[in-house]
Amino acid sequence: MTPFGERLRALREARGITQAELAAALHVSPAYLSALEHGHRGRPSAGLVHQVNEFFGLIWDDAEEMVRLARLSHPRVVLDTAGLSPEATALANRLAAGIGRLSPDAIAAIHAVLDAQPADAAPRRRVRASRDSPP
Repeated sequence: MTPFGERLRALREARGITQAELAAALHVSPAYLSALEHGHRGRPSAGLVHQVNEFFGLIWDDAEEMVRLARLSHPRVVLDTAGLSPEATALANRLAAGIGRLSPDAIAAIHAVLDAQPADAAPRRRVRASRDSPP
């Protein structure tokens, strides 16, 4: 499930609306809505997010939160580590291979580390020692 799909399902269930009813209101198929909720479809379009916000009467912070969650909801992420350090590439590969085994606490800890980084920080490149520097 994606962050957007989880929130969409929670909104729908809190209001007692079936997938079929919401799909009809949004002019999408129930199968698409189910796939979106379960993370089997890519992130929703801006237009669909707007329709969801209007359907549920979400405004201001709640509507912006749905936009943010939609941006974070691509179920098949590709990481480009070209030009980064070998350590960064190894981390990306380890994360890809092991993400399904991470506990909720481990995921929260990784989020905390990433949240602590400055938003405008440049990627860290590997610094190689020159041949003239002492070991």
